Amino acid sequence: MMSPINPSIKMVAVLIPGILLGLTYDVFTPLSYFIFILIVTITLTGIPILRWLKFFSPFLIFALGFAWMTMLYANQTFSGGEEIFSFWMLEVTAESFQTGMSVGLRSLCFGALSLMFIMTTDSTKLMLSFMQQFRLPPKITYGILAGYRFLPVFQHELQILRQAHRIRGISRARGIKGRINQFRRYAIPLLANGIRKAERVSIAMESKGFTGDTDRTHYHNMTVDKRDWLFFALMIGVLIAVFVLSYYLGYLRIFGKQF
Repeated sequence: MMSPINPSIKMVAVLIPGILLGLTYDVFTPLSYFIFILIVTITLTGIPILRWLKFFSPFLIFALGFAWMTMLYANQTFSGGEEIFSFWMLEVTAESFQTGMSVGLRSLCFGALSLMFIMTTDSTKLMLSFMQQFRLPPKITYGILAGYRFLPVFQHELQILRQAHRIRGISRARGIKGRINQFRRYAIPLLANGIRKAERVSIAMESKGFTGDTDRTHYHNMTVDKRDWLFFALMIGVLIAVFVLSYYLGYLRIFGKQF
């Protein structure tokens, strides 16, 4: 299971493949790593398949759109080769088709890596890990965490405001001017409540001795052990192996250059 893995190590292990895959323009490299991500997601994360597919389906739609637009509007560097088919006044060549497929597969890799991280990481542990492993100032980490915790509260208060407006006979606004007035009616009460809540939280933290000093003890100590480094080595090692295999098979392309 990936949930106990240190969030900072997990983030770096997901971020590095995302950056390096963004440099590739062939089909084999992102396809191979995407298959590996699927295997890791199914075997190590414990996420139900149907739930994962529900969140992954928007990424699939975006990937298809990116691939199609890249095929149709590829620049001169990626538009060579024989013509495969034409669409209206646009032509799709072998190079543009390969580049579009590569962009789509890279988008799927980014989406799968993002879901792997988001769906197996606790937000509180992530902020504590940033503070202890990355030495991020406590003022920033606790501020981000407090703001994240306020989001469900704002959503609930927005629903209360909408119901209160309906009771008073205020219908949904139409037109640009009506939308602006409706936004103002919602934004001002939410902003006022947000300021009051932020002030209460700051007073509560100061009363409990929070000063923002980096030299402090922690109730939950986030450690980095052998399991975390094994996961990091797995993600990066397989990526290197895919790059090497793609190079020896003659598929590897970086920024349009064949290697």
